[in-house]
Amino acid sequence: MSASESVPAQPPAGLPALPVTFRPTRTRAVLLTVGVAQAVALSAIALLLERLSPGEKLSFVFTGLLFLGVLALLSRPKVVADADGVTVVNLTTKRRLAWAEVLRVNLRPGDPWVYLDLSDGTSLPAMGIQPGIAKARAIGDARALRALAEQHGMH
Repeated sequence: MSASESVPAQPPAGLPALPVTFRPTRTRAVLLTVGVAQAVALSAIALLLERLSPGEKLSFVFTGLLFLGVLALLSRPKVVADADGVTVVNLTTKRRLAWAEVLRVNLRPGDPWVYLDLSDGTSLPAMGIQPGIAKARAIGDARALRALAEQHGMH
């Protein structure tokens, strides 16, 4: 290797390599599995009940798909960290932040998810890291995000 070729920088010990996505995978798997199972069950019921009118059958299928859609929306949250900053995807919103905008990463006992204290004085929920089903993983993810924020410009 010549001196002019650069070697990709390795992340400091304990920090994940960038880009990294934090997402509650167990919660996501449960939500999507239940949603698909419910949609299939309601569609099967609609097809098997012969005395239902076509409109009633359609309403069963529509209800199953609506339920799946809501659960898919609930499984959407994630936090993506890269060299330039953090993208927070919550239920219906997506916000891109530069590392300098993130002052603190908080996950206190009892919090439903991580909160980011921002340089504009506001706090942003980051629902992609939540201790619901996998508390130990959420704590580890929150610590990793905090370390990344400190490494890339918090203080």
